[in-house]
Amino acid sequence: MRELERVATFLDAQAAELDASENTLMAYARDLKDYAGFLTGRGVALLEASQDEIEDYLLGLDAAGLARATRARRLSAIKQFYRFAFEEAWRGDNPAIRIKGPQKAKRLPKTLSEEDVEKLLEAARTSGREGDRVRNTCLMELLYATGMRVSELVSLPVSAARGDPRMLLVRGKGGKERMVPLSPPAREATARWLEARDAAEEIARVEKGTPPSKFLFASRGKAGHLTRHRFYLLIKELAVAGGVAPADVTPHTLRHAFATHLLARGADLRAIQTLLGHADIGTTEIYTHVLEERLRELVLEHHPMAAD
Repeated sequence: MRELERVATFLDAQAAELDASENTLMAYARDLKDYAGFLTGRGVALLEASQDEIEDYLLGLDAAGLARATRARRLSAIKQFYRFAFEEAWRGDNPAIRIKGPQKAKRLPKTLSEEDVEKLLEAARTSGREGDRVRNTCLMELLYATGMRVSELVSLPVSAARGDPRMLLVRGKGGKERMVPLSPPAREATARWLEARDAAEEIARVEKGTPPSKFLFASRGKAGHLTRHRFYLLIKELAVAGGVAPADVTPHTLRHAFATHLLARGADLRAIQTLLGHADIGTTEIYTHVLEERLRELVLEHHPMAAD
């Protein structure tokens, strides 16, 4: 079996056994291709590499200035591959088992104030053409009301939004499903968008014979729905229109805002974990630190005894 076939077999196993997402598989494929290219330059086959070769590769990444998170991800792909190779008896040992990679720096996630979120929502309601305003308002209301990942938002099936639901079924990482409640503004925005969307689809069906889309936010692109990249650009445009610093605004900062604002208003951490679709409560606990940092800043900015 050739090296490329072994990598393909490994990726297939990751998809089947661990239910790895498409994005994870693509990242593994890119990382292993880069690593295999390094070995080829040394005249070493992928299944013949030693611990020294792996460490030299990692040192090269560090010297090239790659981010710590990128180096950690590449090592993870390498370790997963060699563990699989050992289990499949492609080689008799695992050369990566003793290698410890760079620990990811723990950074507090960026978030937005409630005032900034309202500015973004108002920009969605008032900026652009009428059809765009209805769609953009629905996108932003849903994102802030549910804390969905952007990939979950743009790929929502239209069937999930039919019937004015109080709860929305979201398909998250690894195909895991969860229910998230919809706020009244999000339900209203969704109903308005559905009406406009269905009317546009009916016109396209009558005039062009276009079949109906299964997505809530349909697009003519290959994916069939609004892409993450297009939504990323859209939210930057809304930031400019709303007077919020574009550098501070990404789809993920809205997810962080959802969590931190809930926590600040007394929501239970376990409930937030469920709503966000976190497998580990430790991932959710980062928002307690965000809240603590925000409270510290408020004291330093406004308490009379905090002045120099």
